[in-house]
Amino acid sequence: MINLSSDTQTKPTAEMRATMMNAEVGDEQAGTDPTVNALLEKTADLLGKEAALFLPTGTMCNLVAVKTHTRPGQTILVDHLAHVLRMETGGAALASGVIVETLPSEFGQFTAQAVKDALWPRSNYSPPATLLCVEQTHNFGGGSVWTLEELTAVSETARDLEMAVHMDGARLMNAVVASGNSAADFSAVCDTVWLDFTKGLGAPIGAVLAGTADFINRARRYKHMFGGAMRQAGIAAAGCIYALDHHVDRLAEDHANMQLLAGGLRQVPGLIVPDRVDTNILFFEVAAEGMDAALFEAAMREYDVQMVRLGERLRMVTHLDVSQQEIAEAVAAAGEVMALAAV
Repeated sequence: MINLSSDTQTKPTAEMRATMMNAEVGDEQAGTDPTVNALLEKTADLLGKEAALFLPTGTMCNLVAVKTHTRPGQTILVDHLAHVLRMETGGAALASGVIVETLPSEFGQFTAQAVKDALWPRSNYSPPATLLCVEQTHNFGGGSVWTLEELTAVSETARDLEMAVHMDGARLMNAVVASGNSAADFSAVCDTVWLDFTKGLGAPIGAVLAGTADFINRARRYKHMFGGAMRQAGIAAAGCIYALDHHVDRLAEDHANMQLLAGGLRQVPGLIVPDRVDTNILFFEVAAEGMDAALFEAAMREYDVQMVRLGERLRMVTHLDVSQQEIAEAVAAAGEVMALAAV
């Protein structure tokens, strides 16, 4: 099976497994696991933040961050395709009691003016907007990258309007590799940010939330409340450290493979592939008589190519377990499927 459904499908390499097996461990909840502590120091330094917190998943990072930033009855602003809204089963509303207002966006990115337009005048009658969430790269925006200039503009606007800024940085290192900006450059314009190690970086578990020392101290209470405290978590943290040391630069291979994939699919009649493909995620559509997204997905499975279908949109994602040869095979399979549909 050529698994193009998500970069979460990566498996730890043999070298990463060996590093994890030999990790020095302690009690993560007590703060005495040396490998976890090393990961937190390394990630906080990478992101230019004072402190960091190790959590099992990126979704928990968003859950803890929103809870720490807000109070019940307040509003958070997100784009209309944001992961925190679309893929976290209402966690922000359930755990934090916040109202989620959406911003119109293109490729998952919105303007400073859109932020201003979304706000009502502060009064006793309207829930105050206290948090703006951004996503870098943007999953449902097709792996799109905020430029540093765009991100700075919306961040400055949010702070002028008395909002904190939180970055869902699940694929932040993809943005770093694609743009040439550092992780600290992007993080500097946000109050909090988290990094996921289980996507393109290839680790099997773990994410790190970073911010000020005061914020992280308060966030730790919610980490425990939501069941995120762990014991000998150094085994997992060692995989994350290995990923930072060995799997960041190679993200460029995933981006190059995606350009090959998108370019090949553009040549297949009946497929609508966007011109903009920034990193390792592609959303495309099917427009052909006798063929739709559901039928295309099912037919590609017969060729051992797996992807994700969201309504009439199809998603393919490149990652370290997909080779250039497999990209070529996936493109060839798409061509055969569409050719058979045209008969």
